[in-house]
Amino acid sequence: MEEMIFRITAVAIPAILAITMHEAAHGFVAWHYGDDTAKRLGRVTLNPLRHVDPFGTVLLPALMYFTTGFVFGWAKPVPVNFGRLRNPRADMVWVALAGPGTNIALAILSSFLSGFVDPDAGLFQLWLKFMLQVSVLVNVILAVFNMIPMPPLDGGRVAVGLLPDALAFPLARMERYGILVLLGLLFILPMIGNELGMDLNVFAWIVWPPVEWLIGLIEGLTGNP
Repeated sequence: MEEMIFRITAVAIPAILAITMHEAAHGFVAWHYGDDTAKRLGRVTLNPLRHVDPFGTVLLPALMYFTTGFVFGWAKPVPVNFGRLRNPRADMVWVALAGPGTNIALAILSSFLSGFVDPDAGLFQLWLKFMLQVSVLVNVILAVFNMIPMPPLDGGRVAVGLLPDALAFPLARMERYGILVLLGLLFILPMIGNELGMDLNVFAWIVWPPVEWLIGLIEGLTGNP
């Protein structure tokens, strides 16, 4: 039981913090650029209760970490009225980048702090070291995954803001069903592959290589492999 509590808390806490700060960053940057929708609804806050989706923020990331080795989850989306931004097309890019950028900053901070923790100094220090290591992994995965250039992910909104109209408008129209396509690629396709005896793990192909590269870069920057 103690080991289960050790592992669950060490995964759940950084996952909740990562997703909470990701969403709060979207709301804060949108407010900065003229849309106070999230602010008026109390979503520009670090209070996780304002952002947490019990299944998507807590249960699913923990389940996936223990069963697959990677983490996927979501919080309640922060509402952004892009039409209220002062320069909607350009400002949308900064609003979208705020979430993944915050996750990268958290990963760097977690890696840096882990260098001050001696896991041999006691159970708490061992738990803290493990939690900080999980934090690096969770935050990098969230940043990389969210930068996949498909709406409604942040990378899709960045692409819509940067691409010429001929490409941006068709991509923007994918937002209504983009998440279904992603879930199908990440979960259903690998299940079909297992039945057929084929490796159809799209996550491993697309997301894991940049995740490993970024973690290596962060560990190099902080000096804490």
